[in-house]
Amino acid sequence: MTLFLPEHAASRVQPVTDSVQLPALLADAIGTVHTPCTTTPRIVSLVPSITELLCDLGLSSSLVGRTGFCIHPKELLASIPKIGGTKDVNIDKIRKLAPTHLIVNIDENEKPTVDALAEFVPHIVVTHPLTPRDNLALYQLLGNIFAAQAQALQLCQRFEEVYATLPVLSARSEQSARRRLVYCIWQDPWMTVGPVTYISAMLALIGWQTWTPPHSTARYPVFRWNDEMLREIDGVLLSSEPYRFTDAHVDALEKQLGLPVQLVDGEMLSWYGSRAIAGLHYLKQLA
Repeated sequence: MTLFLPEHAASRVQPVTDSVQLPALLADAIGTVHTPCTTTPRIVSLVPSITELLCDLGLSSSLVGRTGFCIHPKELLASIPKIGGTKDVNIDKIRKLAPTHLIVNIDENEKPTVDALAEFVPHIVVTHPLTPRDNLALYQLLGNIFAAQAQALQLCQRFEEVYATLPVLSARSEQSARRRLVYCIWQDPWMTVGPVTYISAMLALIGWQTWTPPHSTARYPVFRWNDEMLREIDGVLLSSEPYRFTDAHVDALEKQLGLPVQLVDGEMLSWYGSRAIAGLHYLKQLA
């Protein structure tokens, strides 16, 4: 949440078809243009969803370090050393792994940590998808850097196929179908997601609008339950991560608020990368 957040640029992705080759997309989220890797890379990933994506791009053998939250795919990651969490990174462990590339994310990793790692890691790849379709650029970026263009093209095609099947709200029915919901990611204190986040953009695909505190500019604002906000919302979504909300939380909150409360799979709604394809299928089920 404390990297060097740029103004978000529009996606540079062109439509992907069998006859169209991936463009030479090599600029990351902060505009750094990366050189295609011509030797075997040594990659440390500090982003769980990116770790999964690297494996799906066929790059698991190039992974030399991951966080303890990088848990998918379990079999391929079992032998990859853990280097701490997404924020409490063990810099000395990473130094000993001698990585050529470090994959980080603006929301998940801290700038001081990344600055310290940049002193000895030659290539820092910064990611920051804000909308589901930003995944297309992400696939292409990593595919082009690590010579996995064919695998990236396949992921683009799979994403586009599922995306095209999402229910589309007509202009006439959009307003009546829209639901305004609080998407909870934490309690003590209660926290939700701002409008310019990947989660909000995912839910918007099925006409679900996320509520945020008035006048808040935070990406992940703290809030308190009160009568005014309860009059503005249609229900509550409790995410299974990063806080581990359960059915017991659902029952307790429904009794407290008198509104519908639903437990949702946080990985499906917040993990970009290859997991986003399954996430689109999950959205169809929610809709």
